[in-house]
Amino acid sequence: MGKHIAIPTSGTQCIGAYLAEAPGKSKGGIVVIQEIFGVNAHVRSVVDRFAAAGFTAIAPAFFDHLETGVELDYTEKGMSEGKQLVSELGLDRAVEDVASAADAIASAGKIGTVGYCWGGTVAMLSAIRLGLPSVSYYGARNVPFLGERPKAPVMFHFGEEDKSIPPEMIAKHREMLPQMDVFTYAGAGHAFNRDIDPSRYHEASAKLALQRTLAFFDKHLGGA
Repeated sequence: MGKHIAIPTSGTQCIGAYLAEAPGKSKGGIVVIQEIFGVNAHVRSVVDRFAAAGFTAIAPAFFDHLETGVELDYTEKGMSEGKQLVSELGLDRAVEDVASAADAIASAGKIGTVGYCWGGTVAMLSAIRLGLPSVSYYGARNVPFLGERPKAPVMFHFGEEDKSIPPEMIAKHREMLPQMDVFTYAGAGHAFNRDIDPSRYHEASAKLALQRTLAFFDKHLGGA
C-alpha cells in the first residue's frame, strides 16, 4: 500500500520514510514513531493500517542519521543494537524528525503522532514540544518528562504485565497528567501491539487500544 520517500530534516541530511496515503479524502495525518528496531515490516504494517482507516500516515526512518536501512530482529542482538542506536540518536533529534515528517504530510490536514516503546516517549514529547495530539504506547522513558506540560492531548496505553513499566510508573502518569487518558490492559505485557511477534502480541488489548486510538484521532484531527 505504501511507498518509500525521502524527507528533509532540520539538518542538511535527508532521511527515508515510509508513507501510505488514505484511500479517499484524508481525515488528517499521523506520524508513526517506531520502536527501537527501525522502520521494519511491522512498523510499515502499522502505517498501512492507519492509512486504511482514512489517515495519511508516515514513519520516518530516524536511524538514517546513523545508518541507512536499519531493520532489526526481535532478538537480544537486535535489542542491543537498537538501544545503542536510540542512545546515539537522542530524543531531541527524534522530535525534530517528527516535525519534519509532519511537514511532509501537512497537506493531509491536522497532524498527530502515535509511537511505540521508545517511540511512545517520542510521541509524548511531540505533544509537549510540537503541540501535536499524540498517542503513546508503553513508553518506558516517559517519567522524566511528566513534569512538562503538553501543548496537545496525549493518550497513554500500558500493559498491566509490562515488567519494564511497573504500576507505580503508570500511576505517576495519572498523578502528573490527570487531564489525559491513561489506559491499562489486563493480560498484556510490553509491546502488546506487535502482531508479528507471538511472544508479545495480545490481540484483545491491541484491538481495543487501536479502537481508542482511532477515536482519539477522529476527535483531535477533525476527521469525525
